[in-house]
Amino acid sequence: MQRCGAGLGWPRRQQQQPPPPAVGPRAAAMAPPSGGVPPGLGGRPACTLLLLCYLNFVPSLGRQTSLTTSVIPRAEQSVAYEDFIYFTVFEGNVRNVSEVSVEYLCSQPCVVNLEAVVSSEFRSSIPVYKKRWKNEKHLHTSRTQIVHVKFPSIMVYRDDYFIRHSISVSAVILRAWITHQYSGGDLNVKWEENLLHAVAKNYTLLKTVPPFERPFKDHQVCLEWNLGYIWNLRANKIPQCPLENDAVTLLSFLYASSGENTGIVKKFLRFRNRELEATRRQRIDYPVFTVSLWLYLLHYCKANLCGILYFVDSNEMYGTPSVFLTEEGHLHIQMHLVKGDDLAVKTKFTIPLNEWLRLDISFNGGQIVVTASSGQDLENYHNQTISFREDFHYNDTDGYFIIGGSRYVAGIEGFFGPLKYYRLHALHPAQIFNPLLEKQLAEQIKLYYERCGEVQEIVSVYTSTVQQGGGRPEACGLRNSYLDLQRRYGRPSTCRAFPWEKELRARHQSLFQALLEMGLVTVPRSQNESVLEVGGRMFEKAVKRLSGVDGLHQISSVVPFLMDASCCGYHKASYYLAVFYETGLNVPRDQLQGMLYSLVGGQGSERLSSMNLGYKHYQGIDKYPLDWELSYAYYSNIATKTPLDQHTLQGDQAYVETIRLKDDEILKVQTKEDGDVFMWLKHEATRGNAAAQQRLAQMLFWGQQGVAKNPEAAIEWYAKGALETEDPALIYDYAIVLFKGQGVKKNRRLALELMKKAASKGLHQAVNGLGWYYHKFKKNYAKAAKYWLKAEEMGNPDASYNLGVLYLDGIFPGIPGRNHTLAGEYFHKAAQGGHIEGTLWCSLYYITGNLETFPRDPEKAVVWAKHVAEKNGYLGHVIRKGLNAYLEGSWHEALLYYVLAAETGIEVSQTNLAHICEERPDLAKRYLGVNCVWRYYNFSVFQIDAPSFAYLKMGDLYYYGHQNQSQDLELSVQMYAQAALDGDSQGFFNLALLIEEGAIIPHHILDFLEIDPTIHSNNISILQELYERCWSHSSEESFSPCSLAWLYLNLRLMWGAVLHSALIYFLGTFLLSVLIAWTVQYVQSVSASSSHPTPAQSSSDPPAPTASPAVIPATDASAQDQPTLTNNPEPRG
Repeated sequence: MQRCGAGLGWPRRQQQQPPPPAVGPRAAAMAPPSGGVPPGLGGRPACTLLLLCYLNFVPSLGRQTSLTTSVIPRAEQSVAYEDFIYFTVFEGNVRNVSEVSVEYLCSQPCVVNLEAVVSSEFRSSIPVYKKRWKNEKHLHTSRTQIVHVKFPSIMVYRDDYFIRHSISVSAVILRAWITHQYSGGDLNVKWEENLLHAVAKNYTLLKTVPPFERPFKDHQVCLEWNLGYIWNLRANKIPQCPLENDAVTLLSFLYASSGENTGIVKKFLRFRNRELEATRRQRIDYPVFTVSLWLYLLHYCKANLCGILYFVDSNEMYGTPSVFLTEEGHLHIQMHLVKGDDLAVKTKFTIPLNEWLRLDISFNGGQIVVTASSGQDLENYHNQTISFREDFHYNDTDGYFIIGGSRYVAGIEGFFGPLKYYRLHALHPAQIFNPLLEKQLAEQIKLYYERCGEVQEIVSVYTSTVQQGGGRPEACGLRNSYLDLQRRYGRPSTCRAFPWEKELRARHQSLFQALLEMGLVTVPRSQNESVLEVGGRMFEKAVKRLSGVDGLHQISSVVPFLMDASCCGYHKASYYLAVFYETGLNVPRDQLQGMLYSLVGGQGSERLSSMNLGYKHYQGIDKYPLDWELSYAYYSNIATKTPLDQHTLQGDQAYVETIRLKDDEILKVQTKEDGDVFMWLKHEATRGNAAAQQRLAQMLFWGQQGVAKNPEAAIEWYAKGALETEDPALIYDYAIVLFKGQGVKKNRRLALELMKKAASKGLHQAVNGLGWYYHKFKKNYAKAAKYWLKAEEMGNPDASYNLGVLYLDGIFPGIPGRNHTLAGEYFHKAAQGGHIEGTLWCSLYYITGNLETFPRDPEKAVVWAKHVAEKNGYLGHVIRKGLNAYLEGSWHEALLYYVLAAETGIEVSQTNLAHICEERPDLAKRYLGVNCVWRYYNFSVFQIDAPSFAYLKMGDLYYYGHQNQSQDLELSVQMYAQAALDGDSQGFFNLALLIEEGAIIPHHILDFLEIDPTIHSNNISILQELYERCWSHSSEESFSPCSLAWLYLNLRLMWGAVLHSALIYFLGTFLLSVLIAWTVQYVQSVSASSSHPTPAQSSSDPPAPTASPAVIPATDASAQDQPTLTNNPEPRG
């Protein structure tokens, strides 16, 4: 059955209507045009149908003509005068004020009613004008009254500056009727009741005008010139409805589901398109939608149900649809009913394993069609149709969808492919367009698991044979010392008579070699444990080779062993392979293989692989699509495990420390158990130094500062400090260890005494610990809340988190029920204090958006989950191994481990790796297939907590250009500006140098640096400001380059001012005048002397010969030679 429209319920059968009376001249003028479609409804058949349905059922709109309908009670049928009412509209269109002539006749005192009713696309029968008047004196006489019907401006005029949203009207009905005062008609009676007592009524349809054919309204208001100008620019532009489709792609890339309680969260908003939104609302109790997704299942569900795709409403309850996988491989489909119950059904067919298939689920009211297709062209399929009579409740905006696992249910073990969701259509599988986009990658996944199936079978047969053969010698009581020595020191005995095919041996040559060289433990184990043990052995063998002096040179030879270890389920090897192929670390760079092993590692719940996938999707790099919801799925998986890993005393873990290789001071305090720093702390702790005891215990308990993790030794120092000193921190730490029994036997009584002792000394952690004791062991929530409120006032983030838990569980004393809002506020406060679990809750609230105080923000959710995941101890162990190798001068090993850590997206390892590549460019160029310096400095500057020197380095690379990267001054300015904003004086200095070279700093950069362009309007003013800030941020006490540059700039300005002053012009003019006067006087004197010659003097002596300028007299020559001789130094005795 189909629905008639929004809010109309089920369609009712219309009653047979009597034929209309003959159309008179007056009525004919008001009748609709030919064709039976009223004007104004020509292009809207659906609205016309709704209007006609309304006219048939509502008494006020009883006919489809404009004829007068006389309604005469049976008792008054003999009266000669019949009541009637007619009206004439002088303008057929809807106008702001429409003049209507109403002609009527009343046989008794009456009330005349006139009403205008409007229908739009989303609402019908909205009264916009009402008028009524009495007629008590002029009876049995036809009267005429002119009425000015005024319509709202939003349905008459176009949009303008004041009318922001005009409405599109589909139908305007003008109706009038007469009621007798003594038959229920009165001015005080409601309009609906008045209409029921009508003795005569009439109606007509007015022609509507489309919104963009209407005139503009003269508001008699003058806008400011700027507002008027802006409005005139867009006044004649016709806005278009947003291009929106009900087909939504929930997932475009492959997602590795590890079978744990994390998954992808998607949330839908209402349609922006009003027609689509109206259709969606109509179908809340009649769902019509289709879901199409690709799956690759590795195993069936190990629990009762595993999540595939399900909806969680705002009350945190399952909604429609909810699709799960069962233990047997069937689909469990659950729906929420309108009446509030839930209904579920299980498919008859099972989902195939180790094969890509497309699952299509279509809802059409109470009918569900499920189709599972597989094969090359989806030729193999299972189909099942299920029908129900119940009404399903379906509102996909009142909650969120989850793909995979969540805190309510674990996800499937396998891979998700593209997922398409059609919100308003029930489609046949042939109509669905949802191809497997990453076809090569999907094919590689299938080939990988086919190969791994062979590897696991070989290892299983081998280990079972070894265990069976190993049990026979132990059954014998005879002992042979020679055989014992041979087993201990000789080559392990192996059976070479396994029935392997020659082709199989050729395909897995490295695997057979590793098995023959491996000495397996013959303790009976399960098949999976044995295979995993073999994988671990092969991985350790490969890592041992990589840790050598020329470890990077051995990568190509250990790749086959890592592949076999990955197939055995040891997915640390998968991550190594992913990094090798993605970075080209001594292997040909292969992005496809890198994605393959990263996804395989993520599916195997390998922590570093999941972080790698989360980081790549968070940044949208290395051909991974940008997808924050997908990134959150990976990061939240590791973030959830991080607090559990921190309290686990097993595994290769270390505390994640922010140690930069450029910081020599931090590197000096790194130590080991035999290092000077550790030995000095141990000496001070033995002497009773409380601070040394606490620091030593922390280093041993968490594995900090280069010390190996040793909880047993740490607890000894905790106990020694707590019992021998009065330090409240040590007392508290030891009390926590006794409460939890970490490395020591539980002793609740002593722990409580110590906790009270530490709390009495004012330690807020101990006050919180007392609240935890009364909550966990005594179930005294009132006392727990009392202590937590006190600790929260003292600034303890753990107490804030614990108070949030009380509100979340609904057990806060004196407050009934759960309060998610208050819980969220306390969790947020705890997260700001660094609390890990509080941060996890905040990231969950941000990804779901179910709390008003936490509006949905997927990017912020990823940032918070990433922050927690990067504290994981397994990542810390890799970082620590890289740091130790760097301190020992083992460059190959340092480069290897820093590459492994940097690809997870942690910033400190990225900058450290770039620093190593700067120190050893020959090593990076020889073994890495990527531009190491550029890649990892570039990665680091996109991190939230990137250091300023990374921005400076990227600014230099953009300024000078680097290998394939050309010069880019704009990006260089941005990098320097970011460094300056972080308080680095070098950033200000570099910006000033760029201005000196003629570069222009954009205004948005100046705004970014809070430099007002109106105050600093020229480059000189900006230079002064930059040099002053550079000087103020400089850490050097003596003269720095910033201060010298500032001084030089001001000297230049002073000299320029002097050169351009009026005094200089005056002095220059005066000197020039004096020079000109002297020159004139000299010329005049010379000319005067030449015009009056001196008379020759007579002499008796003969004239002396005149010396030629070219010939020097002998006396002069001797005089000139004298200085030459005296200038030559003489030897001294």
